[in-house]
Amino acid sequence: MTSRRLISLFLLFVLAMALHRQQQVMAAKPMPQLRSESKIIQDSIIEKINANPEAGWKASINPRLENYTVEQFKHILGVKPMPSNEVMVLPTKTYPKSLNLPKEFDARKAWPQCSTIGKILDQGHCGSCWAFGAVESLSDRFCIHFGINISLSVNDLLSCCGFLCGYGCDGGYTLRAWKYFVRHGVVTDKCDPYFDDIGCAHPGCEPLYPTPKCQRKCKVDDLIWRENKRFGVDAYRVNSNPEDIMAEIYTNGPVEVDFTVYEDFAHYQSGVYKHLTGYSMGGHAVKLIGWGTSEEGEDYWLIANSWNTEWGEDGYFKITRGRNECGIEANVVAGMQKNLFTQMI
Repeated sequence: MTSRRLISLFLLFVLAMALHRQQQVMAAKPMPQLRSESKIIQDSIIEKINANPEAGWKASINPRLENYTVEQFKHILGVKPMPSNEVMVLPTKTYPKSLNLPKEFDARKAWPQCSTIGKILDQGHCGSCWAFGAVESLSDRFCIHFGINISLSVNDLLSCCGFLCGYGCDGGYTLRAWKYFVRHGVVTDKCDPYFDDIGCAHPGCEPLYPTPKCQRKCKVDDLIWRENKRFGVDAYRVNSNPEDIMAEIYTNGPVEVDFTVYEDFAHYQSGVYKHLTGYSMGGHAVKLIGWGTSEEGEDYWLIANSWNTEWGEDGYFKITRGRNECGIEANVVAGMQKNLFTQMI
């Protein structure tokens, strides 16, 4: 009798726990999920931003993203979060507070001889922003420090870094991209041009092509892969203090940063962006080239995106500076380059 009573009590306990668990699940309302086939560009978001006198930026229908579905938009946001233990062991650069920095700075004007700094690229339908931000910044630094305009290959990094960097067109790690430059180097864009020469001119960027295969062979006959490699000498993080980030750009050139993208960012047209509405879509990497203050007194970062010139302010955007807006100041990465005349192949 005692055994039956114990069994009955146990079954009642299990049933009670199950009901409690069900109530908890029902009570926790999940975040509304956007249908993957719905359009990322929404009139309601444009109206909400433009009707807000405190917004600080204007929204519009961007031709670059007009045909994108939510799923397609999320796919091009290719930054993967780095494991914390890996971040902690990477050197972090800081600068003395005594450094006299200008109130505004634009790398395009500071180094006008470097054409790569002012060149807006197009990552197409591939989640390769992590590779674009790194390769563009390194290309700029070769010109800044050695006086040589050289466009390095996103395709090399994207296709040949493999699992070290992540998942190719399905996303990657910004820090590991810079480590790849040190260990394996990267060829020029002439040797290995970007695979997506169509970009997103075709509606909706369909189909979603896979990551290109690593061939380790120049597409041009007169270039040899190994001889065409350009190397980095180190990879490091920059302290998240805005003054340290500014000092790094002012001293060495553009850096790679990443941030959380929300729905409203897809609608950016002009002004100083700050997140106002919409859900998180993913992480995106870009090239930070300068800073300034708007006429309204808003401090901003000046950034080059990789969504072609028809998006934003001719391919650029400004985002609030000094408040780690969307995490923009939390993960700043860079590295220095090896002298072209002394590197050993």
